[in-house]
Amino acid sequence: MATELRAPAEAKASPYAWYVLFVLFLVYALNFIDRQILTILAPHIRRDLGLAQADIGFLYGTAFGVFYALFGIPLGRLADNWHRVRLMTIGLALWSAMTALSGLARSGVQLAGARIGVGIGEATASPSAYSLISDWFPKRQRATALAIYSAGIYFGGGFSLFIGGSIADKWNLAYPQGGPWGLIGWQAGFLAVGLPGLLLAAWVATLREPLRGRSDGVIAPKHPAPFRSFLAELVTIIPPLTLIGAVRNRALTANLIALAVTALLCFAAIRIDGPRSIYQWLAIAIGGYAVFSWASALRRRDAPTFRLIVGTPAFLCIVLAYGLNAFLAYAIAGFAPSYAEHVFGVTAREAGLFIGGPAILAGFLGVTFGGIAADRLRQRHASGRIMVVLFGAIAPVLPIAIAFTTPDKTMFYLMLPLAQILGSCALGSAAAATQDLVLPRMRGTATAAFFIGTTLIGLALGPYLAGRIADLTGSLSIGILSLLATLPLALAAAIAALRLVPAAEASREARAQLAGEPI
Repeated sequence: MATELRAPAEAKASPYAWYVLFVLFLVYALNFIDRQILTILAPHIRRDLGLAQADIGFLYGTAFGVFYALFGIPLGRLADNWHRVRLMTIGLALWSAMTALSGLARSGVQLAGARIGVGIGEATASPSAYSLISDWFPKRQRATALAIYSAGIYFGGGFSLFIGGSIADKWNLAYPQGGPWGLIGWQAGFLAVGLPGLLLAAWVATLREPLRGRSDGVIAPKHPAPFRSFLAELVTIIPPLTLIGAVRNRALTANLIALAVTALLCFAAIRIDGPRSIYQWLAIAIGGYAVFSWASALRRRDAPTFRLIVGTPAFLCIVLAYGLNAFLAYAIAGFAPSYAEHVFGVTAREAGLFIGGPAILAGFLGVTFGGIAADRLRQRHASGRIMVVLFGAIAPVLPIAIAFTTPDKTMFYLMLPLAQILGSCALGSAAAATQDLVLPRMRGTATAAFFIGTTLIGLALGPYLAGRIADLTGSLSIGILSLLATLPLALAAAIAALRLVPAAEASREARAQLAGEPI
């Protein structure tokens, strides 16, 4: 049973909390450097390995995103129950090593395998970090802290374009026939950003682990068997282990029905999209089936957590609304450098500098001021944070439309950061809103569930569909702009969340208690 303490409602975060936030910011920045560098190297990879735009969308989005989402759930559970600093250290070392191995790939299949490894390693980061930040920072500063942490997305993503483009161009110029060990520019780029992560992992290992629930005045008890809980979660979501989990949870029939339906949908998608899309839709099918299996098992094993996450419509609406924001954002991030090189004839170095450089400032400003605005609006309105999510869905549409239709290179470079500022403001507010809907012990799992929206919906579908439409039409502009068709659904989800969040947050403890939580 949780230990009740006086909640530090008016307390301010300590200097050490801000130090922890700085280190976590660096981790998240490296997270996105390793994740995003593929986008600036994409033209080189396509030429060297003979890939299509849809293949780049698969490598950047689906291969990484599906396994990031799947392993994020059991690793989120481990973050709820085990030492979060140690978990992040191990994950950081893993994804850094796999990024470096990407530079040794000689085929699209090998590169996809490395990207899967990056996704599994990176799945440790946000569940651990969100939970740590929620314990180091009081509730009234939480959205600001999460927004600053989330700004690492844009710092890392922007810096990856600059460093990746520079390394690839300089390496190819210095070694036109291939450098040491036969490596070419894009391979050197992966190695250059992967290896330093091992040093950062050693730094992360020095951070202190806070008491779980300290900022809310409710200290959660230490879990007696965190790895047993992790393994129990693993068999509910990683196929074919899911069948074992289904037998244990007496849900085999429902699980097999879901598997059959998913297989039929996958077969239909491949028939429609063509045989070359088999890996894309197989990965999506695995992801969809695995999430169903996990949710079914969670309902039986941890009814309070299921009730406050999967069983809360407000939570699901936030996930869908921000997931569709990410759907468009990841497609733009994935193909903007290739678009600039193809349409305006610029080098990778120039694209990295003029897309990546402004992206650092634009993303930081958008997500930070969005988080501050969300905190202030939350003090006045119960749905204040959702107002920022709604704004982030509408505001970037016009600059996106201008960026990918203008014939002027300067206008393209100006509109991209403007769209990033307006769209990125929703991230910190959406993340904080989901954390407010669950109990402290559930934050890691809630974070993993939240990121399903930005992976299975956003990252695993957005870049691939943009690339596939670009292959069919011969236009990256059409490929990206066609995704705006999802805007009405994003608005509907955000408006629904706006109406549902106040009651859901107010009834959080009562609903958890009714589901069996010992409060």
